[in-house]
Amino acid sequence: MGAETQGGVLMSVGVFVLGVVAVSAAVMGLWSDGSWRGAEARRARLVLGVGPGKVPVPAWRRGAKTWWEWGRARPEWGCVAVGLVIGLVGASVVPLVLGVCAVPGAARARRARAARRERERRGDAVIRLCGLMAGEVRAGKQPGEALVVAVRESAALPGAGASAAVVAAARFGGDVSGALREAARRPGAEGLHGLAACWRVAVDRGAGLAAGLERLASALQAERDQRAELRAQLAGPWSTVVMLAALPVLGLLLGSALGAHPLRVLLHTGAGAGCLVVGGALEAAGMWWAVRIVRGAEA
Repeated sequence: MGAETQGGVLMSVGVFVLGVVAVSAAVMGLWSDGSWRGAEARRARLVLGVGPGKVPVPAWRRGAKTWWEWGRARPEWGCVAVGLVIGLVGASVVPLVLGVCAVPGAARARRARAARRERERRGDAVIRLCGLMAGEVRAGKQPGEALVVAVRESAALPGAGASAAVVAAARFGGDVSGALREAARRPGAEGLHGLAACWRVAVDRGAGLAAGLERLASALQAERDQRAELRAQLAGPWSTVVMLAALPVLGLLLGSALGAHPLRVLLHTGAGAGCLVVGGALEAAGMWWAVRIVRGAEA
């Protein structure tokens, strides 16, 4: 059997495995969605004598749900799945090894995105806190009472401990500005430093707290809008980075469509392995440099 015939057989096996996985996923989705189990559920209730919603869930379904939730929480393990598929098509273990090696980097990127979203959410909550507190003060409430109400409604303070410390200080005459500065140490909550300054000036000198809070909220809002505008302007460079990263994949697809068998050349010949190593290193260096340029512009 020639090399091309072996490659065709392996590709057919890979496509068959992918088809089986897709059909199995569809069947599991329909089963978990409840499309096929109406009569079975009613029969189980009659036999077991349980009411609606109390049918025991099989252990294999609980395990499947747990694995599905685990996979959704850790999408970086999709690199292993992609490496496995490419390894089946190319009849090599190298793509699987590369997929496993890519998991830490993908996990780090996922955590960075989650941290950025949390930082932005906390910054929006601080702006909402300042606006709510200014409204409560203008409505006639005392600063301490207004702060307690605003903290509860805005959820701006990071963690239950910080919220409890600020609320206790506002209620019992403690160091409110110190508690706010302590809470402002978390990423995204830096605007609480301005709130602490407004509180200290209002308490020590009797200045208007509502006016200061409104100016602080306006300044924080302007800063957030500036970041959003900068992010929109950098959408083009980020798209360019993604496109450059996808060019090698496009080249492999075009080579396969033309019948050149690029995976076989890259994974089963010495020259192809050398090209793979050098090209991967250049691709990684180019991606790192492009991301550094864009990150520098964001900073």
